[in-house]
Amino acid sequence: MKITTAKLQEYKKINRKIASLTAYDYSSAKLFDEAGIDAILIGDSVGQVILGYDSTTKVSMDEMKIFTSAVARGVKNALVIADMPFLSYQTSISEAIKNAGELIKSGADAVKLEGISAHTLEVVKRCTQSGIPVCGHLGFTPQFIGTIGGHFVIGKDFEMTLELLKQAKELENAGAFAIVLEMVPMESAKFISKNLKIPTIGIGAGVGCDGQILVSEDILGKFRDFCPKFARKYANLAQTITDSAKHYIEDVKNGNFPRIEESFTLKEEEKLKLESYQNN
Repeated sequence: MKITTAKLQEYKKINRKIASLTAYDYSSAKLFDEAGIDAILIGDSVGQVILGYDSTTKVSMDEMKIFTSAVARGVKNALVIADMPFLSYQTSISEAIKNAGELIKSGADAVKLEGISAHTLEVVKRCTQSGIPVCGHLGFTPQFIGTIGGHFVIGKDFEMTLELLKQAKELENAGAFAIVLEMVPMESAKFISKNLKIPTIGIGAGVGCDGQILVSEDILGKFRDFCPKFARKYANLAQTITDSAKHYIEDVKNGNFPRIEESFTLKEEEKLKLESYQNN
């Protein structure tokens, strides 16, 4: 059964944890969906883990639409959420709605945007009114790395925790169906979660959130440039892929690949004609 934004909110009410992952391609999304994942995010993290950029801010709308379409084609049940990339919603309300709509047309069920301001709240409100579900994102917001000045835990004291809750309630009131909390102390995230009607999805925010999300390339052990403290490795695909490539290279050089059963053959009479021609 297709998971909707309303279903995620229902999960919060019954204290059923929400499991989410990022995905960037058809085959991975299909496998995660078959495994029973609740929500799949086409994160702008695609810029770093797939495209090799040094920041998520370099990801374009055109790139997000391509990856969103690929993921959406592989999903039957999970809620598909697409990140709105840097400057796709900050310039104007009309541009924000247009770009959000483009991601929905590309196959997303909802969009996610980072940070909070009077402008952002208006974008959430107007998108929701236009039929576009929006997920908020508070705490550490990678698109604002230039102004934040680094990777910092957000909400490390009582006052900042209350400020985060205030921001979260503003997003909730504007129409957001859920909020990602990134790199927030677990006690603060739990407090915020308990005081919201909509679900929180944590990434580096402890077990007290209503759900969790991680970058798939991290849990699979495929991306090795860096690994956040909060990312648990469930596999070591980097080593598996490297070993597989080495074995393939060795087999090719030694003539062990391809075998006869991995090749196509001529009918016997056609083979005899070739042999006869060769001998002449």
